Formats: sequence, C-alpha cells, structure tokens
Amino acid sequence: MFTSLRQARLLVQASHAGQRRFLSLHEYQSVQLLNSYGIPTPKSIPAKTPEEAYSVAKNFGTDELVIKAQVLAGGRGKGKFDNGFQGGVHVVSSPEQVKEYASKMIGSKLITKQTGSAGRVCNAVMLAERRDPAHEYYVAVLNDRVTQGPVLVTSNQGGMNIEEVAAKDPNAIITTPIDFDKGLDPAVGLDIAKKLGFKGETAQREAAGIFASLYKLFREKDATQIEINPMAETVDGHVLCMDAKLGFDDNAEFRQRDIFALRDISQEEPSEVEAQKANLNFIKLDGSIGCLVNGAGLAMATMDVLSLHGGNPANFLDVGGGATPETVKKAFEILLSDPKVKSIFINIFGGIMRCDYIAEGVIKATKELGLSIPLVVRLKGTKEAEAKQMIRESGLKIIPFDGLDEAAAKAVELAV
Repeated sequence: MFTSLRQARLLVQASHAGQRRFLSLHEYQSVQLLNSYGIPTPKSIPAKTPEEAYSVAKNFGTDELVIKAQVLAGGRGKGKFDNGFQGGVHVVSSPEQVKEYASKMIGSKLITKQTGSAGRVCNAVMLAERRDPAHEYYVAVLNDRVTQGPVLVTSNQGGMNIEEVAAKDPNAIITTPIDFDKGLDPAVGLDIAKKLGFKGETAQREAAGIFASLYKLFREKDATQIEINPMAETVDGHVLCMDAKLGFDDNAEFRQRDIFALRDISQEEPSEVEAQKANLNFIKLDGSIGCLVNGAGLAMATMDVLSLHGGNPANFLDVGGGATPETVKKAFEILLSDPKVKSIFINIFGGIMRCDYIAEGVIKATKELGLSIPLVVRLKGTKEAEAKQMIRESGLKIIPFDGLDEAAAKAVELAV
C-alpha cells in the first residue's frame, strides 16, 4: 500500500517538471477547493504583496494567525530564504508583524530539502487562523495498484511523515478500499472515525463526512492524490483539515479546465516548461552530459550506461516516436540552454522513429545553433544507412558510433 503512496508522491513531486504527469496546487488553492466541497479548514486568505497581507491581517477578525509561504515544496517550515530569512511558516500576532514577514517572503526564493540549492520563488503568502488541535490524524485518498481502485488511508498519528509511521508501526495505518461508483459508505466512514479515536459523536460524524467529501472531490476532479496531514480534532470538539496536498491527472486537463488554470509555472523548471510546449518528455538533472533519446526505456538505459562509465546525465529526454527535424532542433536548444552540459549523447533506435529524421534535425541544429561542444551519435534501425550517410556528407564534427558502450564511454570522456 505505501509503495503506492510513495510512488504517488514521487510523481507529484515530478509534476513541477515540464511533463506534469500530476498537477500540484498551492496550499491556498487547495484550501479553496476543499471549502467548495464543504470540507472545513481553518479560515485562510492568500495575499500577493506585503501591503495586501497587512490589509488581510487587519481585517481578519483575529490577530492570532499563521503566515505560510506559498511555494510548491515540502519542508517549508524548516526552509531558508535566499535573503537569509529563516522559515517559511511562522506564528504572527499583529498586522505589522504580518507585513514584516511577508516582505521577507514574497519575491524571495525559499530553499528546502525538496527544492535543492536553487530554491523556489515565493509569489504569495497565506494567512490562516490559529486553531488548537487536541489530536492530529492523517487522511489520504489515492489510487492503489494492489486493489486497482481508490482507497482511503488513515492513521491516528498525523502531523508527521506517514512513511515513517508505516515503517515503525504498520498497525497504525488503516487502509480502506472505496467503491468507485458508490463512494465511501457512511457507516464505514463512521466506523473508521471510531477506530481512529475521534471523541464524541459530533467529531465522529464530522470526520466521516469529511472522508466522504474528500472522495467526492477526488473522483469529480480527476485527482491522483488528496493528502490531509494533519486532520485535526480541535479542543472545541470539531474536525478541520489543517493542511492539504492535492494532485491531479494531466490526462484530465481537457475536462478540468478550471483546475489546470491554477497551474503556477513559476514553480517549475523553465527548460521543462519549454520542453512541454514542444511535446518533449524532458526532466532536468544535475550532470554534464546532455541526452537525446527516443523511448523512455532506452532513455533510462542510456542514463544507466553513462553512469556505469563514470558520467552524470544532465537530463532525461525522450523525443518519442513522432519527432520531426524541428522537434530535434528544439531539443538541442533546450540541452544547450544548460551551461553545465559539456557533451551531448544522441542514442536512437529507429522503429517508428526514422533515423534520417533525427540526422536531419541534428545537422540542422548543429549548423543553426553554432554547436561548439562535442556531439556523440549512435543511430540504429529504420533508415540507419541513410542517416549515417547524411552525417558523413554534412562535414560536421559529429562523432558516430555503432556500439552503446563505446558511444557512452566517449560521451563521458568528452564531458570532462
């Protein structure tokens, strides 16, 4: 079960790449969506300038607030801004303090374990009322490969890393299959609330109702994951979703226009955004060898072979089976935009993809972009002979190979 949860999270994390297998929303957007389904949360209002944050705080109705940097990354509370300000989540007690903190957050980059050293820009903050939890729970709705359907995952140990809970105390996790068409049976939801330890009938009914509403949102909005951590039973006996992470299937964009209109590309790697526009499957990495490959499996194998020879790939790039010379040129532009790239390795197995199309694109890109770094090319399959002839006649400094190992070793050597 938790293999599925970890895979879902990894895919959600990859969603801030250009290939948005899953779309992620900011916390304030997730809260607004939860509220639209009648799911209770602490009162929360976003602000995009320090002045707006001050105004929101002044008219909030209470000075007891929490200010949260809106950045698509985990570990915000322990993060650090590039201006030296520590922490992306703070308790605040006055509009003046809100303005001060917002001025240090908005426009600066928050660096967390998930963002890497580059960090991610904070364009907004969210102000939320403080609600004191008597107990914290974990709740998630996601697709489970084992049961081949949606499941409700719950635990009475919320507010912490759920994978750690699963590893230390597997019995603390309750996994409940959900009927795709009928949803979660109210009696089942109530029974789960009781097992989790919600106190009193009011809290149990509220928790059961939230479980059902979360699944309704999950199904109607084509979500891939809804994670509430924590869900809190407050000291006054009510149940609130204190924090939310929502992910949505990119394949459903055509019928979830309102959801995908919320996408924030400022939180994504620019080169990956450009790649997506060209329908290229591209993910930026930290190495020095640019890779251009057709087929995800071959791309992964290519990266493995480069690593075996001591090299580090600069990217994952699958041009797919329908690439054109223009697509190949665009791929080169993206690869060359990375100053870390010291050599480029093209590895093509022509099945649906024709090697001569790749060769034409490579030659065109080399000439028009003024390629100055070494280029290693391995072409096998459909129109292989024609492609090799084109490369020979081009007169360009393109290093051809037939063997994968030899080609990879050369690309690694040239990247030093």
